[in-house]
Amino acid sequence: MTPLTEDNVLLFDKPYGWTSFDVVNSVRYTLKKLTGKHRLKVGHAGTLDPLATGLLIICTGKETKNIEKYQALEKEYTGTFYLGATTPTFDLETKPENFKDISFLTPLQIQQVALRFVGEQQQIPPQFSAIKIEGKRAYEYAREKEEVRLDSKTIIIHHFEITRIEFPEIDFRIVCSKGTYIRALARDFGEYLKCGAYLKSLRRMRIGNFDVKNALDIETFKSLLHHQLD
Repeated sequence: MTPLTEDNVLLFDKPYGWTSFDVVNSVRYTLKKLTGKHRLKVGHAGTLDPLATGLLIICTGKETKNIEKYQALEKEYTGTFYLGATTPTFDLETKPENFKDISFLTPLQIQQVALRFVGEQQQIPPQFSAIKIEGKRAYEYAREKEEVRLDSKTIIIHHFEITRIEFPEIDFRIVCSKGTYIRALARDFGEYLKCGAYLKSLRRMRIGNFDVKNALDIETFKSLLHHQLD
């Protein structure tokens, strides 16, 4: 890790079960504790859901002004769709339901449907998302079982590769524009196949030229920072 200043772009491999803000808070706490600077700004450049892992960009100090620039970069993900069931959140934060027979599916169908999603399209975000509606997060309405209308957003899927087919699971690699919800893509994929689907696992591999291969885990970051300040 290059020597830290007050203004940093830090790459983290977000662990499973952590929210993006958990990582932000851990970094902020560590920096405050070890540097004695209590007003240091810390923010992330693009949310990852708690059950997703992979690259999370953390900005500190003056670099927080560039968060939108990093958020606008294309993203690359790998993961798994589970076919033949749905969940309210489109992932495993809620229990699978609406089980359906998928014996009619073929690998060729899966490949053809994946190709259908490549290009510019309109996507409706999940009800369980952090989008603000009249000052309140969409997931807050969803938890209160209050339905709200979410407007569709223009997204671009640059690349959609199916890397493994073992029904009921299919693995994928997706390169997409900012604002793309892979959970919503799982929903749409299952709806198109008329059998339902949800996102079983997700990992963010890349944001622009920033690669998860160069990312730190939280404990390594703490250890390196301790050594730098000794």
